Amino acid sequence: MRQKKESKKGRLVVLLFLVMLIVAGWFGFSRLEGTPPEVGLDLSFETLGSQARLTGTVNDETSGLREVWVALSRGGVDKVIYSKTWPSDGFPGKGSTFSDTIDVDADPGKLGLTDGKALLRIRATDHSLRNLLKGNTTYIEKEITIDTQPPVVDILTRSHNVAQGGTGVVAYRVSEKVTESGVRVGDNFFPGYAGYFEGHDNVYVAFFALTHLQKKGTEILVEAEDEAGNRTKAGFYHYIIGKQFKSDRINIGDGFLNAKIPAMSVEQFGAKPSNNLEKYLVINDKMRADNNRTILSNGTKTEAKMRWKGTFKQLPGSATPATFADHRSYYYKGQRVDQKYHLGMDFASIKHAKIPAANAGKVVFVQEVGIYGRTVIIDHGFGLLSSYSHMSSVRVKEGDVLKKGDVVGRTGVTGLVGGDHLHFGMIVGHVFVNPIEWLDGHWIKNNITSKLDRVKRELGSAGVSG
Repeated sequence: MRQKKESKKGRLVVLLFLVMLIVAGWFGFSRLEGTPPEVGLDLSFETLGSQARLTGTVNDETSGLREVWVALSRGGVDKVIYSKTWPSDGFPGKGSTFSDTIDVDADPGKLGLTDGKALLRIRATDHSLRNLLKGNTTYIEKEITIDTQPPVVDILTRSHNVAQGGTGVVAYRVSEKVTESGVRVGDNFFPGYAGYFEGHDNVYVAFFALTHLQKKGTEILVEAEDEAGNRTKAGFYHYIIGKQFKSDRINIGDGFLNAKIPAMSVEQFGAKPSNNLEKYLVINDKMRADNNRTILSNGTKTEAKMRWKGTFKQLPGSATPATFADHRSYYYKGQRVDQKYHLGMDFASIKHAKIPAANAGKVVFVQEVGIYGRTVIIDHGFGLLSSYSHMSSVRVKEGDVLKKGDVVGRTGVTGLVGGDHLHFGMIVGHVFVNPIEWLDGHWIKNNITSKLDRVKRELGSAGVSG
């Protein structure tokens, strides 16, 4: 009997020992874990400027975060950008915070640091009891360059006279490598392109434009941003020439509406018109705006290569029934029902006339575009493009490289038109501009090529003359 009690007591001791061993094992596994915090900060930069920010996350899903510390070190001195600690739930508990988002100002100038080489140091520690209760630590060092000085812009072209709805060009030199530069006109930005002046990769050319609605007083500046995010603005002499555009009356008849409107869909605009006139008004407003965005989006496909040369070619033997920025009032049964601007030129000659490429370039778009019908867009380089619409047939495809005069297709009545003609457009960046300038050799010489040629001579560059 006594032996049985001792045996039972021994088994109980062993069981208690095993339980304690399991608890100790679980404790050692969970609280002495060896996984350090994950640092998910964006460290893709090589330079830090006056606009610098440090963003990202820090995570430790097992033991919880204890401390995150970030500093810039220069000359052996640490300047703390960010420091934060989190308490635990009490020994030997975990931390209460397992993830944190960081978004802090990292402007070195505010820390009293001057430009030059520096070390970005990051330390993140968790609440693990490992390493004599000090926890697991992730430590990151990254060599960076402090650059708080914006690039210097030197304007090289002179006398920039730009008409309302027209095009201008500016050449400028930047003092350092830039990630973006160009001309800002009001809210519109036109990128500059290097490579025009051989041997001068820091000299840029930017074509810019005023919309047909931008008048005198519109702000025009060159902007440039370096790799550190420092941005500068430089004004330059310019004169805006005001323009008075034509007014035109368009009479809409039931014959036109019955012939054109039923085949066009407006469901994508959430409209449910009850008759052809209501549907026409949706097409003339919402579809027109959407189609314009589609065409203008091709400005991003331009190449930093000046493909065009000399005067742009008009449709041979054509009359011009409509010009750029005509303010059109649309009448139905004697009542004005709508008004819009015509953002191109209409050329009409014979039915199904051959359409020549206005200048040398590369085809970047061939597609049916709502009110514009079959449309082709040619990139002439440096943000300059031409568009051809209402075509009955197309003879080119995207990627084709054309010479001036190569046949693009034939005129027609596709889209929202009643008579056979070509709608011809010129685009600078993402703005429709007046084609009449580009059809005028004297205007091109006086406002574009002679200015760039003068800069070329002053730089001693071979350059490329348009």
